[in-house]
Amino acid sequence: MSTLLRLEAIEVGYGDLVAVRDVSLEVRRGEAVVLIGSNGAGKTTTLRAISGLLPLRRGRIHFEDAPLAGLSSAQIVARGIAHVPEGRQLFPSMTVRENLELGARRRDGRGETLEGVFALFPRLREREAQQAGTLSGGEQQMCAIGRGLMARPKLLLLDEPSLGLAPVMVKLIFDNLAAINANGTTVLLVEQNVPRALGLAHRGYVIENGRIALHGTRAELSQSPHIKQAYLGL
Repeated sequence: MSTLLRLEAIEVGYGDLVAVRDVSLEVRRGEAVVLIGSNGAGKTTTLRAISGLLPLRRGRIHFEDAPLAGLSSAQIVARGIAHVPEGRQLFPSMTVRENLELGARRRDGRGETLEGVFALFPRLREREAQQAGTLSGGEQQMCAIGRGLMARPKLLLLDEPSLGLAPVMVKLIFDNLAAINANGTTVLLVEQNVPRALGLAHRGYVIENGRIALHGTRAELSQSPHIKQAYLGL
């Protein structure tokens, strides 16, 4: 399985604050990989660096063996990376369909891609003419993921997709993410719901205080005493 995304000793920060230091990880084509950590550990910062929202201070990011340094967020999306941010960040006064169509990079094939999103999330088809701000939290998360899929990404970055959702909706969202990955889209997931995240992922990384503290396969992380104590309460 070839490497799709590779981070090499990256350092990222905000002003004088270094939020991520010496972080290296890789995501192989077709995988679902999870990045686990507590609030403030550096998870969101890492995703923002990958998608070009924050500049690198040190290190390198390669996607399909080509560097991403110096590319704008729009150029990175065009390369095949879509970012579903924490908090959904939809346009509340626009309809579901309008929000989804904003994610499409090209007009050709947009209708077919939209049909694929509606097939994955039938509830969005039912609400396509409804304003996004009137949706439930779970429906908004579906719309945010669907908007990311409209770009036809090779790699989908997701930041806390279960945040604030009821357990039944969390299960539905993760079932959808499993389907997205099974259909060939590579996934890099940031998530605090560790049992759900490990259930989805092939491999994972634990980030603590801006550094990678642990990494391994799903089985290895599930059996790790550190994971059990710090994140599973066992």
